Amino acid sequence: MSSERPINPRFAEDMRFQEAPGGPPRYRDWTDKPVQYFTVVDKQGGAILGYLWAGDEDNAAAYEPREAAGARAVNEGGFWIRRLRNAKERGIRPSQALAELYGDPEPAGKGRPLPGSLADAPNAAAIEALAKGD
Repeated sequence: MSSERPINPRFAEDMRFQEAPGGPPRYRDWTDKPVQYFTVVDKQGGAILGYLWAGDEDNAAAYEPREAAGARAVNEGGFWIRRLRNAKERGIRPSQALAELYGDPEPAGKGRPLPGSLADAPNAAAIEALAKGD
């Protein structure tokens, strides 16, 4: 009797990833069309954590963490992304979601919208560059 165990033939099969439909409704997370955005700042010290942007033309909206703010900015993103998903579930346009979130001066989480920071940008890449460069 051999001490070797036979190899299961399933281990030699080619595995294919096939994304299943479903999941929570989401806005697209990229657009090359014009967007509006606002700055998210830390409630305690006022440091810039990131930027929330939205554009109706491509049904897109996302949070871009400020690179210099590190892990705190990235972690704060989960809160803003959940709020964007909630807005999408309710069927509102990205610009409406942005206005709603900008209008809440003291949301839960560690960040808040910076008053007077609502602005326009040519696309999502401009917001990404802003988050990397400041």
